[in-house]
Amino acid sequence: MIVLTRLNGSRFAVNPDLVERIQENPDTTLVMVGGTTYVVRESLSEVIGLIARYRALVVATAHGLPTAEGQHLTLVPSPDEDVPGPNAASPRPGQR
Repeated sequence: MIVLTRLNGSRFAVNPDLVERIQENPDTTLVMVGGTTYVVRESLSEVIGLIARYRALVVATAHGLPTAEGQHLTLVPSPDEDVPGPNAASPRPGQR
């Protein structure tokens, strides 16, 4: 699950495997496989980054690979945590 923020500030978790598409015009809207839509504060780039981190963590955990130094086995960022976008460089397993 990834944690996102509604426009009113409340936080909720969504299963990224059920996201059909993400739109930004100007608000970021997630359209789910079942047709449900969610408008969130995070940018398109931030949501894509959260989904990429989630999937990378799932693969790393499944393969028993070490995670990046300082990475916790949680995808619930604190409100002040900087969430990297999809183009952010991340070290490969075993690299620092």
